Amino acid sequence: MSQAKVDRYKEEKKNRAKIIKKEKRQLLAMKLGASAVAIVLVAWFGVSVYLGFQSQDATTTTEKVTYTINTSAIDSFLTDLYTTAD
Repeated sequence: MSQAKVDRYKEEKKNRAKIIKKEKRQLLAMKLGASAVAIVLVAWFGVSVYLGFQSQDATTTTEKVTYTINTSAIDSFLTDLYTTAD
């Protein structure tokens, strides 16, 4: 081994505890982040299902509002964009 490799190895060995602690912190942060996202998704799904069942159980009938969106301008723009790109 060259002297540079030996020096790198010694430096790595000296800082090994710090490196391991840093890796553990990063792993813990990733696990906490993933857990938080999973909890939010499960809660959102649960609330959505609950509200869906609650609206079906309502004794009064409510009229659902529907919206119509005209996308002809966007469609023509995209068509023109694709034809000019070719």
